[in-house]
Amino acid sequence: MVEITIRKRPREDAAVTQRKFFKKTARGKVIKVLRERYLRDDVSCGIQRCGLCTSDVEATLPPLGTQDHKTLLFGHYVVPDTNVFLAQMDLMESPLFTTPIILLQTVMEEVRHRSLPLFNRLKALVNADDKRVWVFYNEYRSETAVVREEGESPNDRNDRGIRKATAWYNTHISLARPPVRNQSKPPVTTAVLLTDDVANRQRAEAEGIKAISVRRYIEGLKESNQLLDLLSAMGEDIEPTRAAAPRHALYPEYLPSATVLAGIKASQLHQGHFNANQYNYLEGSVNVPAFEKPVLLLGRENMNRAINGDIVAVEVFPESEWKAPGDEVVDQETMLKNDDAEDSEEDERDDDAAAKAEERRIVQAQNAKRLAAEKQPTGRIVGMVKRNWRSYVCHIDRTSLQSSNPTSLSQQTVFATPVSRLLPRIRLRTRQAPTLIGQKILVTIDRWDNTSRYPEGHFVRALGKVESKEAEQESLLLEFDVPFRPFGKAILDCLPKEGDKWVVPPKSDDNPEWKDRTDLRDLLICSIDPPGCQDIDDALHARPLPNGNIEAGVHIADVSRFVLADTPMDSEAASRGTTVYLVDKRIDMLPELLGTNLCSLRPHVERLAFSVIWELSPEAEIVGVRFMKSVIASKEAFTYEAAQLRKDDPNMNDDLTKSIRLLNSLAIKLKEGRMKAGALNLASPEVKIHLDSAESSDPVDVEQKQLLETNSLVEEFMLLANISVARKIQETFPQTAVLRRHMPPPPVNFDKLKDVLLKRKGLSVDVSSSANLAASLDKCIDPSEPAFNTLVRIMATRCMLSAEYFCSGSVGRDTFGHYGLASPIYTHFTSPIRRYADVLAHRQLAAAISYSPLHPSLHSKSYVERVLDTVNRRHRMAQMASRASVEFYVGLALKARGKAGVVTEDAFVIRTFRNGINVFVSKLGIEGLVMFKREIQFDAENYCVTVPNPDGSGRTSTISVFDKVKVQIEVEKDPNTQRGKVKMTLLEPVNSSTL
Repeated sequence: MVEITIRKRPREDAAVTQRKFFKKTARGKVIKVLRERYLRDDVSCGIQRCGLCTSDVEATLPPLGTQDHKTLLFGHYVVPDTNVFLAQMDLMESPLFTTPIILLQTVMEEVRHRSLPLFNRLKALVNADDKRVWVFYNEYRSETAVVREEGESPNDRNDRGIRKATAWYNTHISLARPPVRNQSKPPVTTAVLLTDDVANRQRAEAEGIKAISVRRYIEGLKESNQLLDLLSAMGEDIEPTRAAAPRHALYPEYLPSATVLAGIKASQLHQGHFNANQYNYLEGSVNVPAFEKPVLLLGRENMNRAINGDIVAVEVFPESEWKAPGDEVVDQETMLKNDDAEDSEEDERDDDAAAKAEERRIVQAQNAKRLAAEKQPTGRIVGMVKRNWRSYVCHIDRTSLQSSNPTSLSQQTVFATPVSRLLPRIRLRTRQAPTLIGQKILVTIDRWDNTSRYPEGHFVRALGKVESKEAEQESLLLEFDVPFRPFGKAILDCLPKEGDKWVVPPKSDDNPEWKDRTDLRDLLICSIDPPGCQDIDDALHARPLPNGNIEAGVHIADVSRFVLADTPMDSEAASRGTTVYLVDKRIDMLPELLGTNLCSLRPHVERLAFSVIWELSPEAEIVGVRFMKSVIASKEAFTYEAAQLRKDDPNMNDDLTKSIRLLNSLAIKLKEGRMKAGALNLASPEVKIHLDSAESSDPVDVEQKQLLETNSLVEEFMLLANISVARKIQETFPQTAVLRRHMPPPPVNFDKLKDVLLKRKGLSVDVSSSANLAASLDKCIDPSEPAFNTLVRIMATRCMLSAEYFCSGSVGRDTFGHYGLASPIYTHFTSPIRRYADVLAHRQLAAAISYSPLHPSLHSKSYVERVLDTVNRRHRMAQMASRASVEFYVGLALKARGKAGVVTEDAFVIRTFRNGINVFVSKLGIEGLVMFKREIQFDAENYCVTVPNPDGSGRTSTISVFDKVKVQIEVEKDPNTQRGKVKMTLLEPVNSSTL
């Protein structure tokens, strides 16, 4: 067997290198493998006006490099090694870092193998307009290529290749800059090796190559104060002048990776995602397949430096040591307010002892009288499988500044408090602390040693003043990792050259646009959407058939016609995964030209579509279904309200109105059928925020959304289309069909809800199947409180698992079902403008009906799995971003509505704690904590608290889950998020502000 890598030989005298080695196959046969490269001597150095290089490629590097350095008193370029990009990407991306960069092929390939996300950032860095980065293919230039030597490690080989390329640049530059008349020496320009590897620097200097650490290099630049803050602690080489005193460990060391993997394989350890508790920073959990309930982690030592979302290895304690989850709200900001960011050894010991004592008190208190049934598997984290670290939105804790000189611009260690309560404070060394007070900033976690109570990180950039709308919007997108960069040139080049002048061409047998498309322009098709909708991706029609049946059709924008597989636009859409809807803006998955114009099914304009057309009986039973690429011309774009008014108006009897009524009658029967099959009618709080019509878009009011019959009309036909398409693509592509499932929730998820309903209301809930759950939810009624049933459905929704996209060949056929919809199979097909999974389903359906061949990538199970993992993550983050946006704007609207920002509303108690209650305000769709300052009686078994009346009479009031209370709501600045926070005070039955 011969394995050959070939590069085009530009010249007849191109050198050839080859390496022979022997390899044993799986069957034990020894074969000779020959790897061969054709080397060339015309790989350009990338320096403008270089007299030695002849290349058609436009050079990037300036002729004299940069001379903006205090110690390198000559023009130079930097040649970073691999670890610089792995550890210091924030620095390299900074607009303040302007030194021209020589990026070696060796480095680029090593980054690609080590971290795909960093490799994508590196590619973006190369293409950035404000950067001067030249990719030098040193592995293919005859003078710089190296072959791995006998006994040499891959890392040492790469380091040697980097040094050799740097040395070649220095020689090449000196030959390209010969002395000029009346000048004894040419201007010195050289390549400087940038590395934090001490051994690599020493070897470079021994070989006559100028090498320098990242910190030393940055210290010599003009903007050093700002740039030094960007340095990651992971990349620095520490060369202390004296031995540092050993620090005592605050956390257990992680087990070696090999031990962790062996333990997981042997089922002695368990792997899962770490989930922090939003109410109690001393508690976390890990869901693992071996147990019905999550593994509980109590105390920071047992959580062992895990960050929310990390994949961890857990050791489960013996059952005799299992505990119950907490019933107290424990806020880290209050508990740890006296911690010292400078982290002196003496303070660390004292604080740690006090903190551990408090942790023990809380754990003992919460388990003293808990029922055995409430206890769950309890354990500790012993290893890290995969970190989930990224940049986080934070603010500087003002109290952590040096008290002796809080305005000093010297370097100091401060706390950065993340916006998310699920994250610990981050220790940060910065020279800009006083100037960053009152601003939202972006911080990246670098490391978390077992001798440090807090993770250490570095400053990335400032986002703007806290509570400013612009800073809040950007911080919200960054907080939930929403890609919002503008679409680049390569992506925009994929759009039709005609731009917004593109139209469906006239019908012709010779026109490829009409090939195999069905002309549906004469059908009475209309769209029904929320007010202001611009990305209209679905439309409908219905008409009676001569045989007494009904034809109904769903027509979806043919996005896959414009977003072709394996193009820059397709890659970007796959990376974004979904469009993100915020209160006052939309972060598009696709460029606006497609989303709101060429693919949007606007009225009175011909558009390309993908149609699903059924023949239905009068009882809405499917007689047959057809799938086709089509051309449509929507006759009208209705809002839900306008369609409802038209349907209900007895004076309207035109054909389009009759079509809407026909669709509605079918939708009612389709919904009845779903409900009989066991579909769930769940609920989630939805509110409508009214924005000022002026340019400011400030919120002025908030109210509950009212769902109309036409909302259900559209929903039923979208569900029917998704189910029909799912059956077709799974039948055609059983191994790689893009589907969506909703797994049945574990019965234990409902234990708390079942118990509280039984004890507080005498109601029972049957969770043995979706049909039984649906039936029992229908019976959860309080005649005196109409909103009670909706509240129970909201609480039931929170017991569910999340729906997810999956590849059909990756899971068992018996797990395909959608629990909430009571459907055995489901996909997403109806919103390709805003969901990438739908684009993939379109491509598969087009191949299934023999319209076009399927791209090879969608025959690959591993590829589909990888893409859907990204899409699932993006979908979850988009939902959280949308909810956070609503919460932020509700706060602004309350400020605008109430006197001095204070309003009074009815609320329902949904949870009780040892020191407070959690309430839900249905009218505003928000929930919040009401905390009690004084001692109260807490009855965990009966889900109630007893509080003394503030009048001094000695009387008490008992408040239970499901009770209706009156709360005062105001917006105050959250010290944790530095964002407007809804504060709730109990007014009735007692006033919590006086307790």
